[in-house]
Amino acid sequence: MPVKYIKKSTTLLSNESAEVREKVSSIISRVSLEGDKALMEYSKQLDGLKGGSLKVSKAEIAAAYRAISPEIIEDLKLAAERIEKFALLQKESIVPVEKQISPGIILGHRIIPVSSCGAYVPGGRYPLPSSALMSIIPARVAGVKRIAACSPPSRATGFIHPATLIAMDIAGATEIYCMGGAQAVAAMAFGTESIKPVDIIVGPGNQWVTEAKRQVSGTVGIDFLAGPSEVLIIADGTANPEFIAADLLAQSEHDPQARGILITTDENIAQEVCDLVKKFLEKLKTCDVASKAWDKNGEILLVDSLEEAVSLANDFAPEHLELAVSAPEEIADKLINYGSLFIGKWSAEVFGDYVSGTNHILPTMRASRYTGGVWVGTFLKIASYQKITQEGAAMLAPTACRLAEMEGLFAHKLAAEVRNRGDI
Repeated sequence: MPVKYIKKSTTLLSNESAEVREKVSSIISRVSLEGDKALMEYSKQLDGLKGGSLKVSKAEIAAAYRAISPEIIEDLKLAAERIEKFALLQKESIVPVEKQISPGIILGHRIIPVSSCGAYVPGGRYPLPSSALMSIIPARVAGVKRIAACSPPSRATGFIHPATLIAMDIAGATEIYCMGGAQAVAAMAFGTESIKPVDIIVGPGNQWVTEAKRQVSGTVGIDFLAGPSEVLIIADGTANPEFIAADLLAQSEHDPQARGILITTDENIAQEVCDLVKKFLEKLKTCDVASKAWDKNGEILLVDSLEEAVSLANDFAPEHLELAVSAPEEIADKLINYGSLFIGKWSAEVFGDYVSGTNHILPTMRASRYTGGVWVGTFLKIASYQKITQEGAAMLAPTACRLAEMEGLFAHKLAAEVRNRGDI
């Protein structure tokens, strides 16, 4: 039978806005031309910055530690430790290579960290210290020497939330700036009088940040363009409907545009999840946001088989993909498009968001079809090299000459010919 919708979204998400593009372009242009003057003006006007300095001082970092409970600080340190362990494990898997491919011809590659990166940490609706850990720690583990982190000020205080500031410090940022939005992206991309430009910008953000990253991409590297957060859950009749309902709401409370999707082979599970979502929403402190996201964007699909569920999931290419089925390992290898995979009912997305050790800065908007999330390799360049002897050059030259001549590149042909003379 065709896919049956137990619940269908009521809106089509769109990530394109001519107005946003134009305004972001104007902000980037002004910051690139006017530097600190425009950056400070936008920071005060758009972010509510208080004070005359964007760069965070050591004294301000120390004050943040005094403002947050020791328990939360220890929680952040534990999360940082686990994220670092996994980043180190990933780095160990990336190794230089060198091999003689044929006599006189040695090929290889080196692993080179980028020199600098910008870590954008959102701070709009809620403080997100976990995002600071996720963007800064892999960069530090990769060997990036300069890590410039930024986050917008809280509207209430005019400064970065202390928990976010502590996370930036624990993670190992070498510079911290109180700035956000498109103006922060522009400053990191082009530099100002007080902020040097970086080589790559990573981290999630709202539509203004995403559009700014799109527009500066090429001038600097970016991780990817991120839209509203997503979770897709595949469930069979053995799934725990409470777990699923909670996970769908955990995603929905991020943003009114967030998207939670359940694909199940069991109609009873589908209905129980529907009922539990309504029940949980009644007591959820973030009900206003979560209910809007669920009502507009949430979906529950009923399918005949797990094979059909796998096919749909690969087409959705979600940011987070949970497998709440009796034998998740049997379908895990068939799933190829996702930002991060959560195998088994106990593998809640919330653990990946905070403390399991994997990264939560992940591709959305079906970008997982062609990229993974932020990881230590995001900050590493695989740079090839070759070492060729006279013997190796003699073997390669005839082929290179013919191909160069066929392409009409006669200086290329000459460069091969002069290395193929017997009297050299």
